[in-house]
Amino acid sequence: MPINSSFLVDHLLDNEPTVRLAFFLGIFLLMASWELLAPRRHQGIPRRIRWPNNIGIVVFNTVLLRILTPISAVGLAQFAQSQSWGLLHYLSLPPWLSFLLAIIILDLAIYLQHVMFHAVPCLWRLHRMHHADLEFDVTTGSRFHPVEILLSMAIKLLIIAALGPLAVAVLVFEVILNALAMFNHANVRLPLAIDGILRKMIVTPDMHRVHHSVLPHEANSNFGFNLSLWDRYLGTYRAQPEKGHDGMTIGIDQFRSTRDLGLDRMLIQPFKDSSGNYSINRAIKNPDKHPVKRPPNRDH
Repeated sequence: MPINSSFLVDHLLDNEPTVRLAFFLGIFLLMASWELLAPRRHQGIPRRIRWPNNIGIVVFNTVLLRILTPISAVGLAQFAQSQSWGLLHYLSLPPWLSFLLAIIILDLAIYLQHVMFHAVPCLWRLHRMHHADLEFDVTTGSRFHPVEILLSMAIKLLIIAALGPLAVAVLVFEVILNALAMFNHANVRLPLAIDGILRKMIVTPDMHRVHHSVLPHEANSNFGFNLSLWDRYLGTYRAQPEKGHDGMTIGIDQFRSTRDLGLDRMLIQPFKDSSGNYSINRAIKNPDKHPVKRPPNRDH
């Protein structure tokens, strides 16, 4: 007996937390195993120092969201559908086109939000915790300050209320976002030919690793998490780091001690030191100190 598609969608939506957790754990285990079997870079800081803190911040953020946000992104999309809210509802598009547009627009919104967190110094103070990791692997993809997580959720809810996407599109987008964030932060080796093909469509680990360079003009590039087209066509694409992937330094200048990797230090980072020279505005104001160089023309 064939499965009714609407029944399957309703079942997925009713079990959203379980679906997201299952995909998160599955992709995490896959990437962690891949990192062990085929690492891209040697890591000087052992996992036992970084991973408990990086995973700890994920657990902390998850609990905080549950407590402080009255509704999830999928829940708001379901409510918006029931009330006929949003631009996509008024356009009366075919469901498949509405589904596709919702995922593309949400991805563009994440890209623009990421640029904004680099452009505004006070927002950079929050976001720099993500960049202050001294290594780059699957756990870095979920390492964000709780205040940034709450702001990101607020922005996402506003976009969903205005857009009125299908709830299943929001669920699929959330799963894709989490999966690709773990993939493109993973310390995994891909053959250059495959990387070159993939990065024409999605953000690969070698592409996103450039964004975690200690050099400000490299950190202010490759903002995408899912689709690579935003960086390519909006002028923020950089193919490779100047010193190569083995020679580049990960992190930011201000927090270079392994003690700064502790969960307690991560939580207070926004309130320590200045906003530094990494935000886009500061890089533009100080071109001699941090020159904005043209990205190389070739991917490899």
